[in-house]
Amino acid sequence: MQVNWRWIQAARNSCAVLSAACEREGFPLQVVESPADDITCYSLNSISEPAFRDEIANTGCITVVGGPHATACPREVARYADYVVVGEGEYTLPRLLENLRDGGDGRIPGVMAGDWFKPATTSVRLDAYPAFSEIKGYIEISRGCPHSCGYCQTPRIFGCCMRHRSVDEIARFARRHSQLRFVTPNAFAYGSDGIHPRWDRVERLLAACKNQIFFGTFPSEVRPEFVCETSLELVTRYCANKKLHFGAQSGSDRVLGMLRRGHTVSDILHACDLCREQGLEPVVDFIVGFPFETDDDQRATLAMIQEVARNGMVHVHRFIPLPGTPLAGSVARDLLPETETVLGSLALRGRLTGSWNDPAVRFFRHTPK
Repeated sequence: MQVNWRWIQAARNSCAVLSAACEREGFPLQVVESPADDITCYSLNSISEPAFRDEIANTGCITVVGGPHATACPREVARYADYVVVGEGEYTLPRLLENLRDGGDGRIPGVMAGDWFKPATTSVRLDAYPAFSEIKGYIEISRGCPHSCGYCQTPRIFGCCMRHRSVDEIARFARRHSQLRFVTPNAFAYGSDGIHPRWDRVERLLAACKNQIFFGTFPSEVRPEFVCETSLELVTRYCANKKLHFGAQSGSDRVLGMLRRGHTVSDILHACDLCREQGLEPVVDFIVGFPFETDDDQRATLAMIQEVARNGMVHVHRFIPLPGTPLAGSVARDLLPETETVLGSLALRGRLTGSWNDPAVRFFRHTPK
């Protein structure tokens, strides 16, 4: 039985992780540019999903679809895919492939098959699975998030309790990289509950990796309230990055409260100041167009964007009502003309990146073949 993985750039790390998990169970995945027999697997987010829907529905092979969109909207995806993996895939996908190989109907926990579904009863322990195998990827060091930001799918997919890969396992996989980058909701939360930092554990991780380490920059960003003298001292002592990437999302305390972000505008400004004092350039994320954002809220965000851009970099994107989140089904509000003007000007000056008009640019830059 040949099992294929449909290559999608936005899902490259999922490919590395699931390929390793399946390979260990005797199901090596063949990376393909179009669906092929016997089985083709897809990992879709809510931006890439529309581009692959017809391909999946019209192919002649067995199709298995997972990823954030499949987890948020399994019944929708089950209308055109044969099997939908809901939630984490390291345990479930190999079990599904084993079931199909042995002539089963795919009805196992964690998989929607037609109208049938039974939730998975386990969560993944990161140390139980390889970070990657033949297909190299970033090392996922933590999973889950205790915060419940209204726009974010992470806690809805992976839960609110943080799980961490052990330092020994991280160091083992790190030896296969010359430059080391991690996947985590918040790099500074490594080893902790995600609310109360454990700097001793962060330092143990960094000291164990002998590579050129990039920590607190893509894809291991941080939260502004975790930026402090201790965390920045660890970055400057052990790491190669000269930038620190963290999410502000809004310059309005009212909006931050409604989003349940768990930090304030003051925390953002303090984090930027600390970065500059330590010689690190802050790279700060903002989201514009929240449905409950007033003109004054948007102007406050715009003012903060301009402040950050004076001595740092800004990354801006338009609000996307992702399925499975508290803000699913809402509609992004229009941007003020002054917002569009300032963002465009900062982008032309090289102080701002992102897409505040077309959300798809964030995730999906190429049409599928």
